[in-house]
Amino acid sequence: MDKYGLIGFPLGHSFSVSYFNEKFRNEGIDAQYINYEIPNIADLAEILSSTPNLRGLNVTIPYKEKVMTYLDEISPEAKAIGAVNVIRVEHRGNNVYLKGFNSDMIGFTQSIEPILERYHQKALILGTGGAAKAVDYGLRSLGIETKFVSTKKSLEGLTYHDITPKIIKQFNVIVNCTPLGMYPNIEQCPELPYEAMDNHTLLYDLIYNPDETLFMQKGRENGATVKNGLEMLLLQAFANWEFWNGKR
Repeated sequence: MDKYGLIGFPLGHSFSVSYFNEKFRNEGIDAQYINYEIPNIADLAEILSSTPNLRGLNVTIPYKEKVMTYLDEISPEAKAIGAVNVIRVEHRGNNVYLKGFNSDMIGFTQSIEPILERYHQKALILGTGGAAKAVDYGLRSLGIETKFVSTKKSLEGLTYHDITPKIIKQFNVIVNCTPLGMYPNIEQCPELPYEAMDNHTLLYDLIYNPDETLFMQKGRENGATVKNGLEMLLLQAFANWEFWNGKR
């Protein structure tokens, strides 16, 4: 039986484990998807050595960047993004060969593109982790100017205190790549001047549990278009399967 899995820490509810195991059952595929909760990225070696039938992995927080040094090959897109969330595992004789890809960018870009309007020219990206880097790459590939927002001051980015109503009008696409508002902490949301939003504002939240985060709710109440990350996850899952099976 082929094995696939997810590495990260901590791992709570995983969309991937339920999605892929249901796919395997429905399509009669002799495979299993497992959550590998590892407190250190170095523990990847143990997973590889103890699972000879491992075919592919997904990577989540906090290892999307750290895992890159363990790979034999990285796709040009993942290298440009600076983060990997899919690994194809190949067994070449006694050696294991790992190739990294990024399906975050594919899922996000395909999901947001249909709801973009011509006046969506500039975007704020909340967060600076691996997913935020993929979102940045995806938005720029669609011709949208981007700016990162984080709690710490940087030369390229903004802090939440820098976000004025004027900036909200100018950067009217806002993508939440932070865990703020994720279940069970549903009363949390990024600190933004939501009252400055209107029907030209587009809020996209990578979170999918709950269906509507407080970030999305506050935007919607001010007229913004809102979307959660569920479709992105589904589109990513299609891409993951193709990467693992060499179809991409």
